[in-house]
Formats: sequence, structure tokens, C-alpha cells
Amino acid sequence: MSNDLTFDEFLKVDVRVGEVVRAEPYPEARKPAIKLWVDFGGELGEKRSSAQITAHYTPEALVGKRVMAVVNFPPRQIGKFMSEVLVLGVSDAEGGIVLLTPDKDVPLGERMH
Repeated sequence: MSNDLTFDEFLKVDVRVGEVVRAEPYPEARKPAIKLWVDFGGELGEKRSSAQITAHYTPEALVGKRVMAVVNFPPRQIGKFMSEVLVLGVSDAEGGIVLLTPDKDVPLGERMH
């Protein structure tokens, strides 16, 4: 069995740009995390996410930041918090997560192409 995706399978992954409108520490999480409320604009509105991004970000610094997230995974219970989207990032050399962000101003909810 191959791990290769078809282009049609790739298109099923709905990655959109959102803006963090609220962020709080999540000390109850097993691994250090931050609770995020991300606004994706009109069609999708506000969605929640739990992200293990404490190596490079504080809740205060995240408010107003644009992020990329998968918006069509089923919600996932993370402790007592329901995570509705998966915010995307990559690991740095030490394993800390760096968020993927658009480098230009684009509309909220814009889909990745």
C-alpha cells in the first residue's frame, strides 16, 4: 500500500487562514499548550484549537496573529477543551513549534490553493 495521495485526496484537506482573537494558557493539558479562538470570517466564524506552541509564543503575543489551520477535521477533545481546528506549524531545531502564517495580508477564511 502506498502513502502517496492523489491530487483529489489532497483537495479534500481544507486549509484556511484565520486570525487569533483570544488565547489563554492551558496548564491542564498533558503537554504545555495554549487555547486559541481563531476567527475564519463569515462562512466558518470562530473556531477553537489547542496548540502545543509554548516554546515560541505567549497567549498575549498570539492575539491578532494570522495562522493557517485545517478546518475540516472532526472536533477532538483535548482534556476538558474541545479543539475544532488543527493550527499548522513546523518544528524548529529544538522541537519547538513555529506557526505557519501567510506573509501577505489575505482575507480571513481564504482557502489554501
